[in-house]
Amino acid sequence: MNPTHSHPTRSERGFWALFVTQFQGAFSDNVYRTLATFLFIGMALPGSDLSREARMALVGALFALPFVLFSMAGGYLADRYSKRTVTIGTKVAEIVIMCGALVALAFGEPVLLLTTVFFMGAQSAFFGPSKYGLMPELLPEKRLSWGNGLLELGTFLAIITGTIGGGWLFEQFKGSHWWAGIVLIGLAACGTVTSLGIDRVPAADPAKRFAFNPFADLFRQVGVIRRDRVLMLAVLGNTYFFFVAALIQQYNIFAYGKDLLGLSEGQITLYLMSAMAVGIGVGSVAAGYLSGRKIEYGLIPLGSIGMTAFGIYLAWPGRTLAQVVAGLALYGFFAGFFIVPIAALIQHRPDPARKGAIIAASNLLSFIGIFSAAGVYVVIGALNLNPREVFMVTTGMTLVGTVVALKLMPDAFVRFLLWILTHTIYRIRVMGRDNIPSKGGALFVCNHLSLVDALLLLASTDRHVRFIMFKGVYESPWIKPFARALGAIPISSELRPREMIQSLRTASDAIRGGEVVCIFAEGQITRIGHMLPFRRGFERIMKDLDAPIIPVALDGVWGSIFSFHRGKFLWKLPRRLPYPVTVNYGRPMAAASTPFQVRSAVQELLVEAWRERKRRMRTLHIAMVRTCRMHPFRFAMADGQNAGVRFGSMLIRTVFLARRLRRVWRGQQMVGVLLPPSVPGALVNFAAMLLGKVPVNLNYTVSQETLNACIRQCNITTVVTAKVFLDKVKLQVPCQAVFIEHVAGLKKPSDGASPGGASVPASRRSAANIDASQPDPGHQESAPSDSGDLGQRLAGTLAPP
Repeated sequence: MNPTHSHPTRSERGFWALFVTQFQGAFSDNVYRTLATFLFIGMALPGSDLSREARMALVGALFALPFVLFSMAGGYLADRYSKRTVTIGTKVAEIVIMCGALVALAFGEPVLLLTTVFFMGAQSAFFGPSKYGLMPELLPEKRLSWGNGLLELGTFLAIITGTIGGGWLFEQFKGSHWWAGIVLIGLAACGTVTSLGIDRVPAADPAKRFAFNPFADLFRQVGVIRRDRVLMLAVLGNTYFFFVAALIQQYNIFAYGKDLLGLSEGQITLYLMSAMAVGIGVGSVAAGYLSGRKIEYGLIPLGSIGMTAFGIYLAWPGRTLAQVVAGLALYGFFAGFFIVPIAALIQHRPDPARKGAIIAASNLLSFIGIFSAAGVYVVIGALNLNPREVFMVTTGMTLVGTVVALKLMPDAFVRFLLWILTHTIYRIRVMGRDNIPSKGGALFVCNHLSLVDALLLLASTDRHVRFIMFKGVYESPWIKPFARALGAIPISSELRPREMIQSLRTASDAIRGGEVVCIFAEGQITRIGHMLPFRRGFERIMKDLDAPIIPVALDGVWGSIFSFHRGKFLWKLPRRLPYPVTVNYGRPMAAASTPFQVRSAVQELLVEAWRERKRRMRTLHIAMVRTCRMHPFRFAMADGQNAGVRFGSMLIRTVFLARRLRRVWRGQQMVGVLLPPSVPGALVNFAAMLLGKVPVNLNYTVSQETLNACIRQCNITTVVTAKVFLDKVKLQVPCQAVFIEHVAGLKKPSDGASPGGASVPASRRSAANIDASQPDPGHQESAPSDSGDLGQRLAGTLAPP
């Protein structure tokens, strides 16, 4: 749940009802399938001599076959009727099927046992499209990865507990497995009750007609999927994932435990199968969290690389039980990274009217993969491949698939690198993400602060963005491969006018074709930290286009190692890691907006981002103390009489003044300071802030009447000043004057003001760390060695003319 809300929203309550319903269904499926597999392996079949591999594959194939036959029908029901109604119907059907399973378990009838496995698969096939189709209807897009992560976690937790539960029931109720049937009927009834809590949603396409040939409808949906390369690769990745998961989780792990580790059925489910399922669940949640409220498909290559690495690890001979459990858990963890973005892409990219059918097609193809895994496992048994060799084969397939996918969609690899960059060096806060169009062309207009601004923008959105890039940077051998992969558009003022117009026309055509283009309208990286005037190039891009301009503000980037802070790029240490930056997207603007209007919008976004940044910034005096401690020998300040004061000396002097002025300022909220711009004036201000006071710096150029009015309005009762300074400015302080010469110990006080020393209040002691014990309030503290010098230098400070 979103931590910013104390109570779930209505949609989230519906989501949690769906979550529990899905958990129950997946749990019951795995309990019964595991129980049926172990029972069928040990059953005597007259006139048949099926091998262990063939029996396991037969149960798996019968469970997967209904998904091949009925997934498209499930997609039709999900579009034609309310997905909530379909979900409730499938849960009622589950109760009936579990009654048949009770009979099969009671009499040990193999045919009825396999028949109920088939019908359980059919019930899940009809439920699948409605389950995944409900996600975008119950949750907004920015919560979709979060919801998918939790749903995948729940699913695989159900797989874990269901698999363990099936093995436990097999061993616990030997000779009386009908008790397991009663348990499954009760679970189905509970799932029916929880399905009633799902929010009512309207039918997506009430006029849709049923296609009697499911494969013809499949071919039509595949044709739609092929028009979107990202969606096509997501569906293929989803199919491959379930193929590998079925081959390893349902078949190969059992053989690994039996043949290589000598484990029993209960130990296999408890240690090996559950380890991989736990890994997938944890990886799914981690992927949802790290996606940062967007679909981060840069995690897909990371997941496939991890699966390849730990597939090789498990294929290595001589592994102990503990090593195998750890390897399976990590294999599953990276598999979770692989599947969560893919599932979110399949749910998000289709048009709403076709979403149910496309999800159903994807579901069907995934179970074609599961069904194919059963056949492949039979072939593996015929070839006498051991479980380690099976891991090596699947690892090789994963590696080849990764290389092909990156070749077809190279920007995924770039996003993977960006994901690493933005989760190690930077911590990005995104504001206004809802202002980004989910589909269709748009022009991002952004301020330019550093060399990595484009990378920060890419990391803040799941839309593919084409950047207009300076040609000299584009042609760099280190940049060009990545820029070309991202579809950057090179441009340069040194080009001939025709070539420049062609670059701008390319940007216009990209927006017209539904892509997002970004231009840094300043035309260069700022060298001063402030936004430069916007140039008019984007007006030429947006001419005759019906697409929005999205103003974008980057805040907090100035000062990072990639900015021109301190007059140089790169060659400086970062202030902190990870470095916090903000990307703020503004509301869409008309295509005819002028550079002045867009620049004004970006300035307003920077103000909003500054308000957010201010919350995590340190107050001035706390930052001063921290800086003084970190850099005691670095130059801090100077004036006409002080050639240079280092931070360490600055802290000592400030602490001394705070201790001497504590009694003078006791009980006051605002304290007056009437000093010229100087080192002592700055020190008095810091001393006041350390004591929790508000320093009011009075203007010594105003008239006596104005000065008196200012002091009255702020209820000031004491003013810190210098006698020599008052003599020069010809002003009278209408309240108690505290002379800095007396505070610094240069002269004895003659006006009755006692600058007695004391410690800083406890609330400030942790920041300043200036006193280890409370001194006697009447104790006069000796000044540090430079206290007289402090008064002398103040006395010689230049007064205004």
